[in-house]
Amino acid sequence: MKFAGKVWRLLVGIKDGLVLVFMLLFFTALFAVLTARPSPAAVRDGALLIELNGVIVEERTRVDPIDALLSGEAPMAEYQARDLVHALDEAASDARISAVVLDLDRFVGGGQVHMQEVGEALERVRAADKPVLTYATAYGDDAMVLAAHASEVWLNPLGGAFVAGPGGQRLYYAGLLEQLKVNARVYKVGEYKSAVEPYSRAGMSDAARENARALYETLWEEYQANLKKARPGAEIERVTGQPVEWIAEAEGDLATAALQAGLVDTLGNRAEFDARVVELVGEDSWSDSPHAYPHTELAAWLQGTPRSSDGQAIGVITVAGEIVDGDAGPGLAGGDRIAELLDDALDDELAGLVVRVDSPGGSVLASELIREAVLRHKARDIPIAVSMANVAASGGYWVSTPADRIFAEPETITGSIGIFAVIPTFEETAAMVGVTSDGVRTTPLSGQPDLIGGFTPETDAILQASIEDGYNDFLARVGEARGMTRDQADAVGQGRVWDGGTARQLKLVDEYGGMEEALAWVAAQAELGDEWHARYLGTQPSTYDTLLRRWLVSDSESAGSGGDVFARIARSEAALVTQIAADAERLLDARGAQAYCLACPAPETAPASSVAPKGWLARIFMRLIG
Repeated sequence: MKFAGKVWRLLVGIKDGLVLVFMLLFFTALFAVLTARPSPAAVRDGALLIELNGVIVEERTRVDPIDALLSGEAPMAEYQARDLVHALDEAASDARISAVVLDLDRFVGGGQVHMQEVGEALERVRAADKPVLTYATAYGDDAMVLAAHASEVWLNPLGGAFVAGPGGQRLYYAGLLEQLKVNARVYKVGEYKSAVEPYSRAGMSDAARENARALYETLWEEYQANLKKARPGAEIERVTGQPVEWIAEAEGDLATAALQAGLVDTLGNRAEFDARVVELVGEDSWSDSPHAYPHTELAAWLQGTPRSSDGQAIGVITVAGEIVDGDAGPGLAGGDRIAELLDDALDDELAGLVVRVDSPGGSVLASELIREAVLRHKARDIPIAVSMANVAASGGYWVSTPADRIFAEPETITGSIGIFAVIPTFEETAAMVGVTSDGVRTTPLSGQPDLIGGFTPETDAILQASIEDGYNDFLARVGEARGMTRDQADAVGQGRVWDGGTARQLKLVDEYGGMEEALAWVAAQAELGDEWHARYLGTQPSTYDTLLRRWLVSDSESAGSGGDVFARIARSEAALVTQIAADAERLLDARGAQAYCLACPAPETAPASSVAPKGWLARIFMRLIG
């Protein structure tokens, strides 16, 4: 029996060893697949094919492979604006590329500044005598901006094109919170700091409405001006001013209406569009598919045309997404992560630094961590510039204050200098179900903060005083950075949001321009001549991240086109659920003082099905509102 037991243990050991070996081989193979890189050999003479099957962003969100595989959710594809601009500029000067094909059938959108940057890069391709063609079943506002820079705009005959303009409605929860007997305690400074209004009001305040109207009207003027410049024949006034009459003239045919208004050039299906590209670049001898044309996809093109690394390095740190405490990101601006990246670069002999900001703000503490890390670079006596993208408001402006020079575009949204905090208490909710609290205090602060029994007046007063002190700190930083007195900073503060043009007049911004202008300014200040390159600090999106996205998204894309106008409208439900989830988490999650701009247009995010509030209170709230 002892011998048999030894044999059994040996067999079990062999079995366990084989399982471990096979698991090791499996995960090694999986790692090899996920870390495979597109080969530069995939670059072919012909067209550069850019399929924008998602959103254009400043910084791609990191995909957690375990979460993504377990959830089975397809993450929304993200394309960094700087990658698109680089790809198009390389295509303009590379003899292997004879045309650019921009597939916008599944394009969701991006910020107004990013649309303009990519649009200008498309113009540079056309200036090199290379045609740019776009195709979609349904063009929205952002897609129309890109399409306006194309030499040929194609539309599926069953689709349509619309320009709605910026603005819209947002949700207010004061009535719901009243029914639930939840007391949303609001602490804020700033007449225009509307970030807390959804929890304290049933609608927009007069001050917030005034600010939003001024902002959106300016953005709308910029949008129309840019679109008309790129596509002079488009009848934007008729499309946006008399939409019902415009469609009625085409007897309800949305595609024909778009053609008649000059929004598009040609109506045709995918096969007809491909045949047109074949006319321009030739047939693909490697493919048996009809109307196939030789092309290079974006990933392979970027891999085959790396950025220059000659000369001295100018560091670029990206602050993109909501600014939060901790190591979050990329895609979120984790204060600890970004500060660590900046500190790690202190020994890199950087000739200068550009802080690229595309953020509505967030945590005051995290914003200060980033600001202090930027100041440690400034102490090395190197030039520092801030380049504002779509949004650099609240905490996004806080982190911009150490700059020697601030660049922004007319379409940039900035300002929102103010802070707030919202803390819910449930004394009335508890009483409604028969739960009360009682006890003995030795001081007015004993047992505080009490989320069930409520706050004492002293607690409320202390919290409000803390917020007011934080606002004074914000004003002090703005005043020191921009050469303003406290009263002058307060006059442009109060939580008010400004467009880039007005911000420049108010001296919150120094100069119009994007990343290229900011980098050139730093290079000139550092006397580098032409011998420099931009070094983006931080881990670049890993290859497994890229391929994991493509793998998960491939199934959802197999259905064909991105849908017609009605399908696009139906998908707006996902954005609504995402907004509700974010609002619930902002109210009920554990957060400190916030320098956040809720009046700023929300950035495009992942589909709502993949966004869920983390805290248990937030989840209960989501259950209650269905």
